[in-house]
Amino acid sequence: MACGYEIEDITEPSQIANAKVIVFPGVGSYGSAMKVLKEKGYDAPLREYLAGRDKPFLGICLGMQTLFESSDEHEDGADAIPGLGVIPGKVIKFDETKMAVPHIGWNGRILHQESPVLKYVSHEEDAYFVHSYYAPITEENKEWVLTSTTYSGQPFISSVQRGCVVATQFHPEKSGETGLHVLKGFLEAVENGTLDSAKKLEVDSKAETQFVKRIVVALDVRTNDHGDLVVTKGDQYDVRENHKEGVVEGRGGVRNLGKPVALASRYYKEGADEIAFLNITSFRQGVVEDMPMLQVLEEASKSIFVPLTVGGGIRSYADPVSNQTWSALEVANRYFRAGADKVSLGSDAVFAAEAFVESGGKKTGSTSIETISHAYGAQAVVISIDPKRVYVGDESAADPKHVVVELDDGSAGPNGEKFCWWKCTVKGGREERDICAVTVAKSTQQLGAGEIMLNCIDMDGQGNGYDLPLMKAVSGAVSIPVIASSGAGKEAHFVEVFRETPVQAALAAGMFHRKEVEIEACKTAMRQANIPARS
Repeated sequence: MACGYEIEDITEPSQIANAKVIVFPGVGSYGSAMKVLKEKGYDAPLREYLAGRDKPFLGICLGMQTLFESSDEHEDGADAIPGLGVIPGKVIKFDETKMAVPHIGWNGRILHQESPVLKYVSHEEDAYFVHSYYAPITEENKEWVLTSTTYSGQPFISSVQRGCVVATQFHPEKSGETGLHVLKGFLEAVENGTLDSAKKLEVDSKAETQFVKRIVVALDVRTNDHGDLVVTKGDQYDVRENHKEGVVEGRGGVRNLGKPVALASRYYKEGADEIAFLNITSFRQGVVEDMPMLQVLEEASKSIFVPLTVGGGIRSYADPVSNQTWSALEVANRYFRAGADKVSLGSDAVFAAEAFVESGGKKTGSTSIETISHAYGAQAVVISIDPKRVYVGDESAADPKHVVVELDDGSAGPNGEKFCWWKCTVKGGREERDICAVTVAKSTQQLGAGEIMLNCIDMDGQGNGYDLPLMKAVSGAVSIPVIASSGAGKEAHFVEVFRETPVQAALAAGMFHRKEVEIEACKTAMRQANIPARS
């Protein structure tokens, strides 16, 4: 059952013609999706089902893009990939020189039609988007447009409807109550026979939507002595167990803070824009056998309708007992099927960046970043970078391969050093590598990553604010979105990082876990500073 309705998976092309309603959620790359549809013989029956526009259909994200004639989401030098051809037009990529790509986060919608699908949704509500490619509005397809959205001044089609055929670029299932109301409107309209009653509206050609800044809540998850997964929080990456565990109050020490799903549910209700489960012990055990974390994702996705990211040990893995091997893509696939929307790569990404730099910038096609990005799209791959500051007296004191940044007086080193670079670590901060955070960010973007989760070991758990020079250095070096992490201790730190740096999201953990600061208080402070936040 889903939303009170019975659902049935389509496993054979012959089921399409007799379906009462088809919901086509799409996750991944356009090329991979069309390849699967053709290989399994779904493409022709789908075109026939959609031809008359009189049979209920709801496409989501990639499920909308495949309705167009073709897409530019293909290998360099290859021809555009043909789609189902139901809607005129080609899906193209956002301009990376003008905006951060992918478009990840919450944005608004401009109504082009009055539709029963949007009956329960107000104009002011935001929806969640995650995509690198978009469908432009043209003379040939403008009759299809249900809503449009703008991103950094670029308008695009955010939903379509003609007759009973409906599709959204945004994810209703990840758009909180707003998305649930979209699904409710669609299903009710199907049930009462009013789905095809949409009416054209006058549209202000100069109208623009507002892309908001995101607040991400992270839950550091590990296994306790009883084999249960618990949320824990240490300072500066110290998550080692000790005799005071679970007893220490306030900052300092390692603290068990509750069960992952219960805490995540609380944050969803309190307004978190995204939730990240970071499995901090998985580098010591195999992810494929990490059934408790898979169960956490499955349970969380039943009642939490915002994006879920999972990280920790996503890499190629060999079982030492059975000698069975799993690729990083297979490991990620297990998490995606359990309910994850994005996977976060840490140590494996640093190793991939090192190899990429050493080879002179040659891609192998076999790294975890490349394989997952190829199958699921860049927007599904988050790179978690865990660096620490290395202070130097002047720029020439560091190896030229590292990006050195001049610091202001408030950020100077313990001996007054005015310069630093950020050395990356792996294995939960336990092992240092001779590569800087900026280089890892740039290299992993070239390998296919879609977002950077930028931590800082020096700031972690200190409550003194984010490492602003680090955020500026990395954000200025890449064209993919950056999530600021490590150091938040009060509402003003969110305002500060959004005002002073171009990051699109800010992450916090301990201050929310300990209820020192509420999520809504942070958003209120942002709005008061004219920084857009989701209501």
